[in-house]
Amino acid sequence: MLLEKLSRNWWAVALRGVLAILFGIFAIARPGITLGAFVILFGLYALVDGVFALIAAFAGGSGRPWWALVLRSIVSILAGAVAFLMPGITAVALLYVIAFWAIILGLMEITVAIRLRKEISGEFFLALAGLLSIAFGAMLIVRPGAGALAVTTIIGCYAIVCGIMILALGFRLKGLRGRLKAATA
Repeated sequence: MLLEKLSRNWWAVALRGVLAILFGIFAIARPGITLGAFVILFGLYALVDGVFALIAAFAGGSGRPWWALVLRSIVSILAGAVAFLMPGITAVALLYVIAFWAIILGLMEITVAIRLRKEISGEFFLALAGLLSIAFGAMLIVRPGAGALAVTTIIGCYAIVCGIMILALGFRLKGLRGRLKAATA
């Protein structure tokens, strides 16, 4: 039962909200550092992914054609190099990744809220967080030229608002945990 699992781990839901709030505060306070960190992390990930794909291509035993792994490694290494050599382009591309991530996450949150609506009151917090995620992602797609630093501030605001909603859901689940235990006893 989804509600039982969520209420048992209410603290993880609440912690997710707290982390989102802290991230949002940092993103607003230090937008340049936040954007730079996103680009560097992506660049490092792409480079490491490319190197490991290259190792797998020549180590054998992967079951995949070696040329596909070599091609993947080249693309990943080039993406990592672009992240370090042209961080502005990488920031815009990363903006689209964040936009689609927010939309998909929002759809998932709304789906879970719909599934919980008969089992919990206050599921609208999760649905509202989902709607905010979708609106945020759509705004990033429609207005990408707003500026990467401005988007970092928007990401911070989004993280704080969603964090508050998720934290509220976590405490609602904590309250339900006791009632569920009593009902099953």
